[in-house]
Amino acid sequence: MIDQLEKFSYCNSMFFGHQVGEDLATELINGTGGAMAKAYIMSSGSEAMDAAMKMARQYYMELSNRQPKRINFIAREGSYHGTTLGGLSMSGHVGRRSLFLDMLLPNVHRVAACNAYRGMKPGQTTDEYVEQLADELDSKFQQVGPDTICAFVAEPVVGATLGCVPAVPGYFKAMKRVCDRYGALLILDEVMSGMGRCGSLHAWQQEGVVPDIQTMAKGLGGGYAPVAGLMINHRIADTLMAGTGAFMHGHTYQGHPVACAAALEVQRIVREGNLVQNVKKMGKLLGKLLHGALDNHPNVGNVRGKGLFWGIEFVRDKENKTPFPVAAGVANAVHTTGLMDMGIMLYPGTGTMDGVDGDHVLVSPVYTSTADDIEGIVRKIKETVERTFAKT
Repeated sequence: MIDQLEKFSYCNSMFFGHQVGEDLATELINGTGGAMAKAYIMSSGSEAMDAAMKMARQYYMELSNRQPKRINFIAREGSYHGTTLGGLSMSGHVGRRSLFLDMLLPNVHRVAACNAYRGMKPGQTTDEYVEQLADELDSKFQQVGPDTICAFVAEPVVGATLGCVPAVPGYFKAMKRVCDRYGALLILDEVMSGMGRCGSLHAWQQEGVVPDIQTMAKGLGGGYAPVAGLMINHRIADTLMAGTGAFMHGHTYQGHPVACAAALEVQRIVREGNLVQNVKKMGKLLGKLLHGALDNHPNVGNVRGKGLFWGIEFVRDKENKTPFPVAAGVANAVHTTGLMDMGIMLYPGTGTMDGVDGDHVLVSPVYTSTADDIEGIVRKIKETVERTFAKT
């Protein structure tokens, strides 16, 4: 970053490009094995979601057979896609939307999340559950008007709002088939779950699908600079190149050279240090130890996750999966106990069940964690949970 500052600190992207931005884009595209075609660099995940929505719309307007009726999106309940009005419109978290409902976009429609713990019926197989969710998405297309849908939008692993809920096997393949049936796009929001966090550089690489548009942020720059990104696949890129050749979008500080330098170096370190492989290996250990430490606790309803991205959902009644009342403040109590008593930071979340009721915490250790680190983290989490519920 200092080297870049000594060269130049800013470049107006409307008129100029720069090598560090080109190098970052090449690094990102190479990380997809060439499945994605272009990268667009911004400053936040919320910006990236707004840009994804505009990119989807522009794609249909640039097709040789323009499709101007495509203005609608289908997203999921219990999702989170950003804090801007566009990102919040896409989001399905009741609590985070409540103050701003009258200002949000009317063209976002919802289907159920893929949440095996709360969504699967007793005795239902994974295949049956996937078929149920695919049928629901298909019905939503029919209800809204299949020729008016731009895209289906989802997080491969739902982070802050549901507590690290991964999709069941086969889910995204089934959703992609529905999208393809009606000529709609698949947008995957990997702002929280991507860039190595779940044990592959991109979470979709474990799902057997390639998104049309992908957002990314947090792990992209590792906290060294505000930086986010959008990637598009060849289908989208080819259409734009055959049309105007330009994305009708822009921010003053998009593609900032210092942010690009930070992200590029972070991604090189991740690649050269084999850190994603370490995330995958340590993630298996973390999951095994968390299950061993917490599955039998009477107030732990579910432990779930992928890679070094895990969630713990708390319940008052384990058999019926009944959450604690909001006033009990369970998630924040676990967070405070961990921070003050055990010296561990656990990310608290509420509204886990329905956007209002329900509590969870997230556990997301650094990519360089060792087995000793993971064992120590789980010991602290176990003690934190036990101390918290001993007080209630």
